[in-house]
Amino acid sequence: MNSVKSNSQSTTLFVKNMVCNRCIKVVKEEFEKLGLKIKDIKLGEVVVEGRISELPFKKIKLVLEENGFELIEDRKAKIIEEIKLIILDLVRSDNIELSLEENYSDIIVEKVGMDYHYLSTLFSSVENITIEHYIILQKIERAKELLRYRELTLSEIAYKLGYSSVQHLSNQFKKVTGMTASQFKNITDNIRKPLDQLD
Repeated sequence: MNSVKSNSQSTTLFVKNMVCNRCIKVVKEEFEKLGLKIKDIKLGEVVVEGRISELPFKKIKLVLEENGFELIEDRKAKIIEEIKLIILDLVRSDNIELSLEENYSDIIVEKVGMDYHYLSTLFSSVENITIEHYIILQKIERAKELLRYRELTLSEIAYKLGYSSVQHLSNQFKKVTGMTASQFKNITDNIRKPLDQLD
């Protein structure tokens, strides 16, 4: 079974759809309800105490499915999930150096430990989009979040996400969402206004 790695003291479970801190909190709480002792937990991965043979796999799979997650049992699916998590981590990183697009492929190869051409082909064949397009989609989602927070200017957001200019960000934003980043910001600002302040 490829959903696990195990040694004599602990087992690592690979979990699909764990994409945010809230996901980590939910999985941690549910595993603890099952009486599992968590040694380490991060996006897509949970290390629990005990050998594979000692774990209640049916209960683990059920509780994950009930919360919108899935135990990854297929090796290729695990690789794809790993690529997604690396990209999410990079897109959300506050380290500007890691946000530069040309570094993504190098970092993915380094972390997964496989040839990029193989990873790219595998990802495209299963997800029906390229790794590059997935990166763009995640960057635009992150840009939308940052615009909603209203803490950064468009220029700062573009820089943070590794875009060469505001224009570059706006062009990609419009391709993905159908509106410019400025239009999205204006709509979000209006939604946040109290009713008595709306025109």
